[in-house]
Amino acid sequence: MMSPPPTGRPTLLVVDDTPDNLTFISGLLKEQYRVKVANHGEKALTIARGENPPALILLDIMMPEMDGYTVCQRLKADPQTRDIPIIFLTAKAETEDERRGLELGAVDYITKPISPPILMARVQTHLALKQSYDDLRELLQFREDMVNMLVHDLRNPLANILMLSELLSINAEHFSEKQQKQVDMLHRNGEKLRLLVDDLLIRGKLESNQWELHRESIDIGDLCQAAIADMRDVGDRKSLRLTLQCPPQPCYREVDPLLFRRTLDNLLANAIKFAPAATDIVVTVDNSDPERLVIQVADHGPGVSEGLRERIFEKYEVGELMKGISQTGLGLAFCKLAIEAHGGSIAVTNNTPSGSVFTIVV
Repeated sequence: MMSPPPTGRPTLLVVDDTPDNLTFISGLLKEQYRVKVANHGEKALTIARGENPPALILLDIMMPEMDGYTVCQRLKADPQTRDIPIIFLTAKAETEDERRGLELGAVDYITKPISPPILMARVQTHLALKQSYDDLRELLQFREDMVNMLVHDLRNPLANILMLSELLSINAEHFSEKQQKQVDMLHRNGEKLRLLVDDLLIRGKLESNQWELHRESIDIGDLCQAAIADMRDVGDRKSLRLTLQCPPQPCYREVDPLLFRRTLDNLLANAIKFAPAATDIVVTVDNSDPERLVIQVADHGPGVSEGLRERIFEKYEVGELMKGISQTGLGLAFCKLAIEAHGGSIAVTNNTPSGSVFTIVV
């Protein structure tokens, strides 16, 4: 077995088919870093995928058999090596070459002849960025682990709270009007929390590919109508008009009813949350193309700026749109995972004259 690299000295991989270049570059780096060298692409791939992979790769572009672009492409396609930063070493200075390398995933370019101060500064900068990235990823994973632990721990006490609220509801005729409202509020918020916990558990299984789709032939129009009916009381509190526009004939599709219904519930809940009072929320079902089902949820809220339209479907990306409004940032992330599990897509565009249109295509 290979011995681990010295503590505090990151390992760098220098890839160049010219021996003088390997000697010169590795000589510059050896005082501060542990250096591995490769004189062709296949050897570079073997080292990068081996034990104690490099923290950064300095990669020559012009090499026989396998050029640097191909090496970079293969490294970025491999989950084991895709996060290793790559700095290209090249005598080429044309903009097109630089663009191609960056599109493949390189983080920087150093042109030959190499300036030692520039080389050392670039290496130091990208190692620091990589360390920051690793620290952030570790922090996010810790947060995910904590959320999953809390979600599992919440299930039993939450079930007890819901059971108690149901028992209280059975005897509600013995309570004052104020007490009845308090029992209703307890049960309603308990149900909201239960749905959130269930969504988190399902989302975790979707992310880890552990959720098995249970497809059934479902009339999508009926499913949408049921979702609207269950949300109508909530919408009535803001005098919102929830309507469904759907072809009169049944629209059957093979979907997972649980995932699809929860997706609709999340989209309707978001629309209700952001829509101004006394406006319309319209759910539209279009099955005119037998190979393509389109569902849209349109509201007249503040809308989503173009720069947020992709970020809004990522976990915790509540963004500027959510300021001042209670939001976990998980509902739309759940929708994206659920629809993609069906082989579909979800996107958001602007409504006219104001608001958002969330479009599901399956």
